[in-house]
Amino acid sequence: MRMHVYLLSSLVLTGCGGGGSDGGTPPAANRSPAFTSLQTASVAENSTAAYQATATDPDGDALTFTIDGGADAARFSITAAGALRFNAAPDYDLPGDADGDNVYSVRLSVSDGRADVSQTINVTVSNSKEGISVQRVGTGFNQPTFLLGIPGSGDVYVLEKAGGVYRLTPSTGAKSLLFTIGDLSTDGERGLLGMALLPNPANSDRFVIYCTNASGDIEIREYGSLSGSPRVLARLTIPHPGANNHNGGAMAFGPDGLLYVGVGDGGGVGDPGNNAQNPDSRLGKILRIRVVEDPYAGASVPSDEGFLAPAPGNPYLAGGGDRYVYATGLRNPFRFSFSGSTLIIGDVGQGAVEEIDMVTTTQPGLNFGWRFREGTRSYTGAPPGGLIDPVAEYGHGDGPRQGNSITGGYVYRGPVTSLQGQYVFADFVSDNIWTVPFSSLVPGQTLASSRFARRNEDFVPDAGTLNSIASFGEDSAGNLFLVSLGGDIFMVRQGT
Repeated sequence: MRMHVYLLSSLVLTGCGGGGSDGGTPPAANRSPAFTSLQTASVAENSTAAYQATATDPDGDALTFTIDGGADAARFSITAAGALRFNAAPDYDLPGDADGDNVYSVRLSVSDGRADVSQTINVTVSNSKEGISVQRVGTGFNQPTFLLGIPGSGDVYVLEKAGGVYRLTPSTGAKSLLFTIGDLSTDGERGLLGMALLPNPANSDRFVIYCTNASGDIEIREYGSLSGSPRVLARLTIPHPGANNHNGGAMAFGPDGLLYVGVGDGGGVGDPGNNAQNPDSRLGKILRIRVVEDPYAGASVPSDEGFLAPAPGNPYLAGGGDRYVYATGLRNPFRFSFSGSTLIIGDVGQGAVEEIDMVTTTQPGLNFGWRFREGTRSYTGAPPGGLIDPVAEYGHGDGPRQGNSITGGYVYRGPVTSLQGQYVFADFVSDNIWTVPFSSLVPGQTLASSRFARRNEDFVPDAGTLNSIASFGEDSAGNLFLVSLGGDIFMVRQGT
């Protein structure tokens, strides 16, 4: 009996666990952290700092932040302490976010080591004008079409469609009519369209213009004086029957001292006369002309060509085409400019594509493809080999990188650091203004419009409205001007 009592007592004591803790309070459950920072942030372009994430933990645990996803996650990195940064500083004018609207979306996660919580952050990038100030420096012109600098002066010449040639002082806005070019037609796209000064200082008072005469034909005229009633020294006439559009209008002296001229294809839908591909026609071409210093000094210059002769090195001097032709296959090379020995051409498209073409002073005979192609797209017919692709193109439409009529510009060489080395150009219809690094325009490659930096906000002027950009221009110091067909002249200056 005693043994039974002893065993029972032992079992009871064993069941009680010898005073163990199994009957104590269980540990508290972990409580998740929570974000305390906002879900939105706004930063100026060109800065990598984006957002500081913050959170609290009810248990006082240490917290760690990571990137957990989001449409633009690849654009960011984050420290464990929550400092979110762009991997590369964002560019407002060339958005890199998935939607292209300068709102970058990224999902962040915060962890206490046992629980994770996520939150989506939208970082909006705002514009900085990057030292660009656009000022209206001239007003009251009647359909100005072109501007060029006066050597040794800050003043510029401004051309009006109806023939007026003005001297404008940008610092004061004062303008004076120097003379009026006569014998013009001005309907449609016709009129006084371009001008170039002879590069030889000994002939600094001589100049060449691009216009359409009273009959509607294109004329390259040389004049002997920039004052009074200038006398016509020579005319090179290019028949342009029928349509009053696609006249071209660009002209500039190259570093080789030769005059380059952009001529339209003659008008009509699809170049019905196939002028651009006909080497015997001067329409749809880049012409290259030697402006003769003394037309009576050399017997090699035919008397009927006077001051304006085909340039040496042109591809058809020995036959096979017109001797003035330098390049073919253009639709309406309305505006172009030189950067060094490279001619950068804005060629107005037909119904789908606007393009930028390039040719150097040592590349005679290039064919840019119209009307076989519009930009890089097939247009009509079976193209021959050897056509030259544009170095950039954009489509027609109302979008931020679209338009309907390219206005070729300049590689910027003025005082605004953020624009230096950038090719600045625009669209006459959409009023978009873009820049691309000149170094990105590479022969044999076509730059997509997604790479265009849209500068509309940077170029908002101090007065007036910058629209219908008919031309860009430069003064003798490399300052950039924009010519609005509505009557105003704008100048790009250094801002704050």
